[in-house]
Amino acid sequence: MMKKHILSLLFTCITSISFSQIHEIGFFVGGSNYVGDIGSTSYISPNSIAGGLIYKYNYNPRMAFRGTYSYLPTKGDDANASNPYREQRGISFTNTIHELAIGLEYNFFEYNISEHKTSFTPYILVEAAAFSYKKPERIDLNGNIILRNSISYALPFGLGIKGLLSGNLAYAVETKFRYALVDDIDYTGPYYAPNNAAINLDFGGTDNDWYMFTGISIVYTFGRPACYTDAR
Repeated sequence: MMKKHILSLLFTCITSISFSQIHEIGFFVGGSNYVGDIGSTSYISPNSIAGGLIYKYNYNPRMAFRGTYSYLPTKGDDANASNPYREQRGISFTNTIHELAIGLEYNFFEYNISEHKTSFTPYILVEAAAFSYKKPERIDLNGNIILRNSISYALPFGLGIKGLLSGNLAYAVETKFRYALVDDIDYTGPYYAPNNAAINLDFGGTDNDWYMFTGISIVYTFGRPACYTDAR
């Protein structure tokens, strides 16, 4: 019995050595959008070109750890809102988010592009992220909002599908939602003019902002592990 178990384990390791590839590195491109106190409230409605870089470590055929850098232009315009109040208000803004995220990708099916039967799977992902953006600091003598760089955090989650493209190349189509731990990506909040009078730019909500990405990634797979871990 023990002999059979050892032979089975060796076969699994040899198979992993022969076929599995543990690293993936590449880029992604698509569209970003925002949901908050200005503009549209549609969660999947890309309105800016976005992109970034991605690295994945395939822990086993069901799980991959991943890290990403994302460049996410963000904007909102009340002209695109379906809410009559926002349409009449007519406010707009633009911001740019630079995000670093790490997390876990879980495959619904075993995934290994070296074998045709395991070369496609849907997946879900959960991450933690830090991002930089422009935050209002004060209002100058001319009534202009003065911005400064700020760092905050977000809780991204999403879903996608991935599969073999050709050779060592794989693709993924993904939508990712980020719940930001701030409410001023759209510049909302109380700020102070030179006469120390508070100017409240409350655009109608106190909930935290969301920002999203929808797009496609292309990755190159390489590296052969000694054996996938038994954790699945």
